[in-house]
Amino acid sequence: MKKFILLAAMIIIFLTGNSQNFYDINTINTIEIVFEESNWDYLLDQLYAAGNNERLMGSVTINGLAFDSVGIRYKGNSTYNPNQVKNPFNIKLDYIIDDQKLDGYGTLKLANCYKDPSMIREVLGYEIARNYFPASLANYANVYVNGNHLGLYTSDQDVDKLFMRTNFGGDDGARIKGESEGPTGSVWDYFGQDSASYEAYYKLESDFGWAELIDFLDVLNNDEDNVEEVLNVDRHLWFIAWSNLFVNLDGPINNPQNYYIYKDHNGQMNPIPWDLNECFGGFSMHQTLGNLNTYQLQQMSPYANENASNFPIISNILSNNTYRKMYVAHMKTIIEEFISNGYYETRAEEVQGIIDADVQADNNKFYTYNDFINNLNNTVNGGGPHGGMSVIGITQLMDARADYLLGLADFAAQQPELSQVTITPEEPAPNSEITVTVNSGYADQVFLKFREGYIAPFETMEMFDDGAHNDGAAGDGTFGAVFNLGSAGMQYYFYAENADAGTFLPQRAANEFFSLAVAFSGSLVINEFLADNETIIADQDGEYDDWIEIFNNDSQAINLGGYYLSDDPAAPDAWIFPDTIIEAGGYVVVWADKDEEQEGLHADIKLSKEGEAVILSNANLEVIDMIEFGIQQTDISTGRYENGTGDFIFMTPTFGAENLNGIVGINDSYSNITDINVMPNPFSDKLTVVVDLVEASTVSMHMHSVAGQTIRMEECTYPSGRNSITLDTSSLSKGVWILSVRCNDSVMTRKVVRL
Repeated sequence: MKKFILLAAMIIIFLTGNSQNFYDINTINTIEIVFEESNWDYLLDQLYAAGNNERLMGSVTINGLAFDSVGIRYKGNSTYNPNQVKNPFNIKLDYIIDDQKLDGYGTLKLANCYKDPSMIREVLGYEIARNYFPASLANYANVYVNGNHLGLYTSDQDVDKLFMRTNFGGDDGARIKGESEGPTGSVWDYFGQDSASYEAYYKLESDFGWAELIDFLDVLNNDEDNVEEVLNVDRHLWFIAWSNLFVNLDGPINNPQNYYIYKDHNGQMNPIPWDLNECFGGFSMHQTLGNLNTYQLQQMSPYANENASNFPIISNILSNNTYRKMYVAHMKTIIEEFISNGYYETRAEEVQGIIDADVQADNNKFYTYNDFINNLNNTVNGGGPHGGMSVIGITQLMDARADYLLGLADFAAQQPELSQVTITPEEPAPNSEITVTVNSGYADQVFLKFREGYIAPFETMEMFDDGAHNDGAAGDGTFGAVFNLGSAGMQYYFYAENADAGTFLPQRAANEFFSLAVAFSGSLVINEFLADNETIIADQDGEYDDWIEIFNNDSQAINLGGYYLSDDPAAPDAWIFPDTIIEAGGYVVVWADKDEEQEGLHADIKLSKEGEAVILSNANLEVIDMIEFGIQQTDISTGRYENGTGDFIFMTPTFGAENLNGIVGINDSYSNITDINVMPNPFSDKLTVVVDLVEASTVSMHMHSVAGQTIRMEECTYPSGRNSITLDTSSLSKGVWILSVRCNDSVMTRKVVRL
């Protein structure tokens, strides 16, 4: 059977490509801030005290790239102090100049490693969290102001619209930050319909959201049967399991702050962590349990606050017996994958190794270098920003904590076993009946969780071992479900439970799941599409609209008249082709602009760059080809390679022509090229390319035109480190080009414009 595992976040990794380089954990960025005012620190303190989030304007150079008219302010609550040198920064690159961004990032958040002698809690915490639910990218940066080195900071991805598009396929939902005036108070309590009652606990990050927040809290507290309508429960269970396991008490399982919630396309709220410098037990004051000592931190109950009425974030979830079993299963998975095998400790040592020299060079750090080394394994007593504080060692906490948790009855209980998934037929046709079976032991109930589309919510179907669901003999341990598959295939996973425990297959579900594609037949295929066309090619009226390319694999011409094109599987007849001949081995391109009055093929659909589908159907409305896609990059198309028959990958657009090998594809590797920059852009007769290499290597550079032309520009061996290469571009025609820089199996691309 053809099946494979996908990470929900994996789609995003492919799509963001180079964007992640700024947050590459192996890269310590250099950020140089310059203010005209010599009393910049005093001015920033005054702006912070005013509390209006106003900014002081300056210029910023990041890894050699200059940004002008940047807005800068101090940020933080307890991490800020007007009497300390090393305060956290909020840097807005696009403060004055619209779209002035670095790899798509407009705002940079720099934290000062406050109350963390190890200086890795935040970065390591985010890295582990990203395996299970959306969380920020994070690494480190050396920060300078007016030539003075302030020290080593953690650099954490902002939870902004880009984060939402990357992780949720859209950015138009309500986005709300949990933010209180002090580290006490309830979390997710319902106070009635007056938004003023919530202002002490929440801050709107979107232009709206009070009504959405109040509706969510009303249902959570007063309508438990419909909680899944307003909350992504599985993602929330991962979130609170991670938070409890790593004793992140300065977050919403204990304090009403340091998190976000976002309402996605499905109307469900999703929790997002923030400000993790005190995870791994760095904050020890528990609102319900009191100030926890070392032993109490190690043995903090996995159900802490389950009976606290002012913590509906936990009590209204874990009171559900099935959710409670799912929660335990999720926490056990994290323990098995990171703690019991010692991987978290190995990774912690690796991260400390990356920053070791920079920590030693930081004259404004809050702890000594010996504290930095010791706090991985041991408590650091005294020192720090307040003096006299104790911070538990990371392994000192986690090794004992894992042993304690795994010894609890709920964690030691026999979990159901799931294995041997089969789907019949192996390659189902669209809208056909299929049977799904899975073997299970020690299970009272088994459920199939499935959906069509990457951003749709998972539905639940119970499976049976009764001999009546194509499951073999009754009671043989094989559970089956029979149902009609839609036209878009499905993503799916399994959950099983008994009286004492639950289990998932795959273990990381629903962040990880299986995918089943439907089998299409026919010679006509969707060959390429561009869902975010800004500069690639315009239609006859000079408009840069979305477009879809159809290719004919047949040896005969075909009349497309009466065929249909759609972006919605539920409405495959959205637009019908007029009489249109597509030649053998030929192409037809349709503009997806909802402007049928224009001359040519202009369909009554538009493609969403946030992700949806393209469906090609014959005159009988039988789907003959379909592609579901996630978030798209500006001026980068998605197409088949090999042309007409291969899988879909990201590529240089080839409007009405044979597809090129993908520019940004699933198998791309950045293992040897760590970064590239181009200048100037736009360019004329010369273009300088700065390439950073891990080791000495042969580098080749090509320019790809939108018409499918490829020109070799350079091929030479360069040493490790930063290399500046000037290309003669005088022979290139004016317009948009894609520069690809290749080294062994590594490839990076940049869109450039020839004037």
